[in-house]
Formats: sequence, C-alpha cells, structure tokens
Amino acid sequence: MSDTSRSNGDILLQLVMIIRNRKKASATQSYTRQLLDAGPNRCAKKFGEEATEAVIAAVAETPDALCSEAADVLYHLLVMLESRGVDYEDVLEELASRMGLSGLAEKAAR
Repeated sequence: MSDTSRSNGDILLQLVMIIRNRKKASATQSYTRQLLDAGPNRCAKKFGEEATEAVIAAVAETPDALCSEAADVLYHLLVMLESRGVDYEDVLEELASRMGLSGLAEKAAR
C-alpha cells in the first residue's frame, strides 16, 4: 500500500457518497445518474461486463491493466448496490461478521 493511498482515508466510502450525490445530478452530465436511471438490470449488466474485463486482465494483461479494471469493478459494484438500495455499510457489516471464520467454515454456515 502506498503512502498516498493511506492518506486518502476510506476512498470507497468517498465514492459511495459521490454516487449517492450523483443521483441528484443531471443525467446529461453524469454517467452515474444515467446508470442509476437505467435501473438495476443495466447496472448489473455493466458490473458483469467490468468483472469479465478484470478476469481477462488478470490472466492475460499487465498488473497495471488489472489495477485499472479492478477500479472499474469496484465503482460498478457500488453503483449496482445503490441501484438496489443496498447500503455500503450493510456490506461492510456482513464482511465484518465473517472475520475470524475460515472461508470453508463460512461457506458451510450458509
């Protein structure tokens, strides 16, 4: 982790707040607003496209390309969550509840 990233605070929380604010922006000036206006199906489709691009970058491109695609995946995941009214904080709580469990034990408990 670079010193710059540590000084940015919770960049994902900042992005969540930007996405929430963009719901009020003009659709002619905000890509986020256009995605949200198109609804959960479009947001999910775009997330899937970006996830596929990240997989391709992971196996066939440079680490920098994967980094860029991962950023796109995170952004589109947050937009998809917003389109369905799923709070970012709830996702963090779900992750926190899984801390300390092995991945295998967590999967078996589902």
